[in-house]
Amino acid sequence: MREIVFDTETTGFNPADGHRLVEIGCVELVNRVETGRTFHAYFNPGRAMPAEAEAVHGLSDRFLSDKPFFPDGVRELLEFLGDAPLVAHNATFDFTFLNAELGWCGHDAICLTRMVDTLALARQKHPGAKHSLDALCSRYGIDRSHRVKHGALLDAQLLAQLYVELTGGRQIGLSLRNEPAADASSDVRAVPILERRVARPLRPARPHAPSEEEIIRHQAFVSKLSNPLWESAGPPG
Repeated sequence: MREIVFDTETTGFNPADGHRLVEIGCVELVNRVETGRTFHAYFNPGRAMPAEAEAVHGLSDRFLSDKPFFPDGVRELLEFLGDAPLVAHNATFDFTFLNAELGWCGHDAICLTRMVDTLALARQKHPGAKHSLDALCSRYGIDRSHRVKHGALLDAQLLAQLYVELTGGRQIGLSLRNEPAADASSDVRAVPILERRVARPLRPARPHAPSEEEIIRHQAFVSKLSNPLWESAGPPG
């Protein structure tokens, strides 16, 4: 299954207040494994960058001044996203900005049924714990030493690793189903285990009843017991 893990950086918290999306980073997963395909873009917001937002992601007005506007890169972005489920941390925030930008340039909003929120997954799996991306990376031993400031592609790459851990870890590829290889005739792994058992000759059942001599010896042994337990216990109640 193809999934896209993504993250955004913005000028603020709410597009309804005039804030815009300025960076998006996307990582492609197929069957919860990174394929190496990514999408990354900066966008000119057409407005000033608040100092508090720049302090978080480091994207200045000067840096963004020569970047394309969102409508200029939207087609390439949508082609990369395709119809895959979209995974984000606190996904409602990212979906709100992405859909606002799509609406402003005349595109349909992305259906929320495609949204996978790793924040919700983390809260369900670790109630009462810290659920920030940094805290969860520390919990799962994901190296974030190179994360000095927020960056959409870097955060998406970290989140892709975290998502795999939250949904089964490195063992999610293990399966008990028989999935034949492309060329079953040349790959022994394609043959179900039960069909690969070596045929063995059927052996006749061995006699287990005691011989007459063994019965006599047992009776002689029992007769020498003094006050055996089964005589003192009485009949079963």
